[in-house]
Amino acid sequence: MLKKNIFSLVMLLSMFCTDAIAQQKKAALKKTTAKKPTAVYLNEYRAGLMSSSKADTNWFIIERKKEIEQILKDSLPVKWYKEKGGEKALLAQKIALANPFFTRYLFDLKTGKPLWNEIFGVYPARPGDIKKGITSLPGALMRVEMYNYANNLTTIGIVDVFSMKLVSADHYPDTQPDIPQSLIQLAEQIAINAPEVEKALGFKPNAQKPIMSSTKTALNRTKCERSQHLCVAPTFVQGNRALWAIVDLTDNRLVGLRWTNTGADAAVVTERKMQNETVADCYCEKVNSISKNGWNMDYLLTASDGLQISNVTFNNKRVLNSAKLVDWHVSYSGTDGFGYSDAVGCPIYSQAAVVATDPPKIAEIVEGDSVVGFMLEQKFFSELWPGPCNYSYSQRYFFYKDGRFRITCASIGRGCGNNGTYRPVFRISFAGNEQNFYEYEQAGWKQWTKENWQLQKPSTLYDSSGFQYKISLDKVNSYFLEPGKGQFNDGGKGDNAYLYLTKNHLNKDEGETDLVTIGPCCNTNHEQGPEKFINAVPESTINTDLVLWYVPQMKNDDRPGSKYCWAETYYENGVYKIKAYPCFAGPMFVPQK
Repeated sequence: MLKKNIFSLVMLLSMFCTDAIAQQKKAALKKTTAKKPTAVYLNEYRAGLMSSSKADTNWFIIERKKEIEQILKDSLPVKWYKEKGGEKALLAQKIALANPFFTRYLFDLKTGKPLWNEIFGVYPARPGDIKKGITSLPGALMRVEMYNYANNLTTIGIVDVFSMKLVSADHYPDTQPDIPQSLIQLAEQIAINAPEVEKALGFKPNAQKPIMSSTKTALNRTKCERSQHLCVAPTFVQGNRALWAIVDLTDNRLVGLRWTNTGADAAVVTERKMQNETVADCYCEKVNSISKNGWNMDYLLTASDGLQISNVTFNNKRVLNSAKLVDWHVSYSGTDGFGYSDAVGCPIYSQAAVVATDPPKIAEIVEGDSVVGFMLEQKFFSELWPGPCNYSYSQRYFFYKDGRFRITCASIGRGCGNNGTYRPVFRISFAGNEQNFYEYEQAGWKQWTKENWQLQKPSTLYDSSGFQYKISLDKVNSYFLEPGKGQFNDGGKGDNAYLYLTKNHLNKDEGETDLVTIGPCCNTNHEQGPEKFINAVPESTINTDLVLWYVPQMKNDDRPGSKYCWAETYYENGVYKIKAYPCFAGPMFVPQK
């Protein structure tokens, strides 16, 4: 479809915001003199993974358990959030915790026993958090995130601190919000003081601060498997390898160690100055708009769902309600099941490890000598990328003058290993409440009548134009879906994507507002999160409002000549430069003529 894309910047996004972005500065790469381990820890203490906890001797664990015991005696067994926000954050929690729907799961519904709950964060509500129809005075709405350790359940409430009311609340089973700074510090203390970590590294890492400590993880054969417990992985980079110290914050203990290879070439770490307030003020707190080539839309940087587009029309016909990038699931093992669940989004009021440090960009799409459309792009960086165990992602929306559009993303590398599989989760909501969905088969187009999911495979059939699916918005307008098969000339090798079709209930939140992490990092099957929106008895998808979830799968590679989802540094003319091998994936949507 695309011959050769040449992107040239044609629009400056807000002079104030652009001028405020400071120059990046380099930081020296810290070298370690520690002895390199000779063995990979895979079976070091597997025998004890499912055993009961040992007696705790570390003061920080003893204090944590005393705190939990005391809170469970309270009338509301909830640890309040007191790290940021001051009196306004405390008032928001008081209002939320006074509401019986918000507190529905504080006690076991059968036995009445108190369950361990903790408020993980209280933030000013952003446009992406607020359901349609909710109105308030400026600055009145606050988002309250509470985690239930016993049920592995997240409750998110939106509070109006002026009217003193909870205006919306939702419970999300088997999901986990971003953790607060206090839990990051606890996880680091557990990892740094674990004798197993000291043995693996060859020294006690009391002065070597781990990275990725806030990013959720999993580990098979433990309660962290499939994210049943709240688990994170403080990671220690040593030479060309990284040691993952997998910490269970539900049981407050170290449950596993894993080594990954981060690549043979030395990486020069650059410190990217975070332009938090500028980016947040211009693109997180404020909805921006584009009107170009017949397309009109709003766009917004969300707290943890990437760059969201909404209210998308083409030639005055409504096409999309919204589209966004909910999660990045990064798995480094098909058997041990460990990796990261990343969120991308705004640089403040978010614990996302990979954040937007620069404004979105709008660029022309040029094929030959002609401008055929435009692209909206947002890049996300870990602060010390391209160093080992730091990530960079790109999100791109393409819009063409002929009505086509494509939704894509890429890992720019390098990540925390050379054997990773990346699974980004897109949520795509088309306009209209009389939609129908079809799959191409040998006999022609077959309608899906129920909620369902399907994997793109080598044996998948496509029509003569390469289309796999079709969605009709009404009796007149339809779009074909063309998955990535390596044909888009952007370096992508094929999406190998899971597609999920779910019914969108207008009277409840089906993922329209900003979502917490909805799936575990490391499942290798269809359980990537969107299946949670398919009912136990799948609902009808005929003539109704639908949502498409699209989850590509990209395997990274650091081999010469095959590098993919990878980044490295190289030396040239006395300086170090970065070379990236991105792995773009995502579907093209083509209007039916």
